[in-house]
Amino acid sequence: SSEGITALQMDIKVAGINAMILQEALEQARKGRMHILEIMQKAIEAPREDISPYAPRIITLKINPEKIRDVIGKGGSVIRALTEETGAKIDIEDDGTVLIATADGEAAAAAIARIKAITAEAEIGETYLGTVSRIVDFGAFVEILPGLDGLLHISEISDRRVKDVRDELKEGQQIMVKCIGKEGNKVKLSRKAILMEEKAKASGGEE
Repeated sequence: SSEGITALQMDIKVAGINAMILQEALEQARKGRMHILEIMQKAIEAPREDISPYAPRIITLKINPEKIRDVIGKGGSVIRALTEETGAKIDIEDDGTVLIATADGEAAAAAIARIKAITAEAEIGETYLGTVSRIVDFGAFVEILPGLDGLLHISEISDRRVKDVRDELKEGQQIMVKCIGKEGNKVKLSRKAILMEEKAKASGGEE
């Protein structure tokens, strides 16, 4: 670089090369190096922050191994659709490592976003805009992430007593819910927690 030489190795096969000769050789090399760098800087002054959007690339992504089947889909339907829609080649290893190969930067970003959406997991304490997918006597199932439904128990639907779930909710309705618990693959949701928080904020604002 223009700052100097990071490292060098020299094997001396002939006697008579002393420190002075080496110093002169390095000085001549410095002048030559600076001349070459000056020409290079005319083409590009600094390294690019990112590679060309058309440069081949392989991106590695880690997912929960239990989510591999969701990315692959029945008979490979999901991963095949991902490949067709983004143009990226996608390979998944048994440990959850996902390899995305493509020469298109936008295709890579699209594939990553789709895979993250498919493999996203509910987090306790987080709020979600969900869609009521099914109503049962003891509550409702709400889809909070693609392919992920959580149980909204009748006791967590409202901050007041609910006699009939269908008086409060309808299938296809969008509601805000909070994840209040997880047991294995089962997700527990609460709408009551959201309503109580909103009331607390409103009463605090009035004060």
